[in-house]
Amino acid sequence: MTSVGELAHSEKGRPWVVGGGILVALLVGYWLWLAFKPAPKPKAPPAVPVDIATVKRADVPVYVEGLGTVQAFYTVTITARVDGQLDAVNFTEGQDVRKGAELAQIDPRPFQAALEAAVAASARDTALLANAKRDLARYEELAPEELASKQTVDTQRSLVAQLQAQVAGDEANVDNARTQLAYTHIVSPISGRTGLRMVDPGNIVHAADAGGIVVVTQVQPIATVFSLPEDQLGQVNDALSRGPVAAIAVSRDRSEELDRGTIALVDNQIDPTTGTVRVKATFPNLGHKLWPGQFINVRVLTDTRKQVLTIPASALQRGPDGVFTYVIDKDSAVSPVNLTLGEQNGDTVVVEKGLEAGQQVVASNQYRLQPKSHVRSSADKSGAQTKADAP
Repeated sequence: MTSVGELAHSEKGRPWVVGGGILVALLVGYWLWLAFKPAPKPKAPPAVPVDIATVKRADVPVYVEGLGTVQAFYTVTITARVDGQLDAVNFTEGQDVRKGAELAQIDPRPFQAALEAAVAASARDTALLANAKRDLARYEELAPEELASKQTVDTQRSLVAQLQAQVAGDEANVDNARTQLAYTHIVSPISGRTGLRMVDPGNIVHAADAGGIVVVTQVQPIATVFSLPEDQLGQVNDALSRGPVAAIAVSRDRSEELDRGTIALVDNQIDPTTGTVRVKATFPNLGHKLWPGQFINVRVLTDTRKQVLTIPASALQRGPDGVFTYVIDKDSAVSPVNLTLGEQNGDTVVVEKGLEAGQQVVASNQYRLQPKSHVRSSADKSGAQTKADAP
């Protein structure tokens, strides 16, 4: 039989046993709940903000480009044609002058005196010739009556011929003296702009001086000679066969268009050492943005491709399989598409294969993208959640 003490001890320990069982049951239940609880659906990453461009059709001009040097259309070194003292300089350095404008004056007095002497000699010999002709006429009247010998008549005829030659020489001397006097007025043979004055008034100038008095250059219009690779010669010649070919002068850094003109000619030979051909273009240069000796780039319009597919150059990416772009689908997800490209004009690229008109492509932030990444337009500043942002 169980004693009273043992019974009391058994009754006292029973609550602990029941409590422990309940605790174990709770722990087992919680563990089972954790084990069979469905995993939470992962939240989609936020859409990447990008610039979006639309594939569209456009006319794309095709250019070839070369580096060239601006040259004056005409360049003339103004020099003295007679020797003498430079009395006056009638131009300002850097002045625009017209053809025929007097630029300088040489002391004309010695040449005026020479002209007057030549005129006087001509007058004297003309008078002698007139008198000789009258004597010849008298001798010829007396010769039939044998009052003048044949020798006298022949001698007089020879004198007349001699004086005629002398008068002709005098006339040539007069013309020469008049020309020398005209050379004392130094005029510009072309319209253009004067450079630095190289001789000051008061100096003695000579026709043999190599330096001259001033250089006049015609800068309106102006010319440019530039080089193109021989591989592009066919394009330029084909364009010339269709009519005048436009040329655009741009600055060395290509940041500014300086002028527009036309191709004047293509050189008749290719330089075998460089594999290039020289091309000459002319520009009106109304704004004086082109200057002789200036280095510029010249773009030649050889063709215009009509209504071709185009995208901005910023949408292009390069990968192991070539050039590609990220195309945006209707769910704002992107996928890479390989491209076959044509010509490029500035930031516009012609797409031969890979895209269709109306598709949208990513034009920025491509480094943050992977296939199936979602994007939103960076123009949307509100930051509102789009369909691609939804979990």
